[in-house]
Amino acid sequence: MVNIGNDWDGILKDEFNKPYYLELREFLKKEYKTRRIFPDMYDIFNALKFTSFEDTKVVIIGQDPYHGAGQAHGLCFSVKPGIEPPPSLKNIFAEIKSDIGIDMPEHYGYLTSWAKQGVLMLNSVLTVREGIANSHKGKGWEIFTDRVIKELDRKQTPVVFLLWGAAAKAKGEIIKNPLHKKLLSVHPSPLSAYGGFFGCRHFSKANEILISSGQKPIDWAIKKEC
Repeated sequence: MVNIGNDWDGILKDEFNKPYYLELREFLKKEYKTRRIFPDMYDIFNALKFTSFEDTKVVIIGQDPYHGAGQAHGLCFSVKPGIEPPPSLKNIFAEIKSDIGIDMPEHYGYLTSWAKQGVLMLNSVLTVREGIANSHKGKGWEIFTDRVIKELDRKQTPVVFLLWGAAAKAKGEIIKNPLHKKLLSVHPSPLSAYGGFFGCRHFSKANEILISSGQKPIDWAIKKEC
């Protein structure tokens, strides 16, 4: 039984007993025994562990975890301490600098300080084989993360969804509640960032939305953790 450790446990309790999830669990058991899989099995649900349902006020949706050694730890776009930020994360930092003037770290990309403020950083697929992007696509994770987003759509306090790229935008179609706000852009990857991610100003816009709804804005500066 999965134990997240906050209100997500009660919200998602029935999901972990559904046939698709039980099949996914058996698939993952075999994968972790026979392949190198990221993130570590104990980090799979970190996005939900770090950011409770009640505390969620901004959602960033990624595709699947980084597939390089030592990077992924369960929060989309984030890397473990001491790991060089990948190009997409560096572009996120560049947009934050341009948007709100915060100097971001060049060699540190551990984003848990955002998560602890209510930024849910959720990949659509929560696991991946080393070196093979999208290798766990279509195994059941999409059904699980759809459920997470559907639950967030029921929240009665405004949530800001930052939807970067086609995959995230498709996921965002689940959001029907007019109370919530969706900010759309191309993906921050170097392949697309100049097509509209740079200059999107999503970080200041998200904070403006939060303030207008009586919520505390996000401090987007990265806090190094000991």
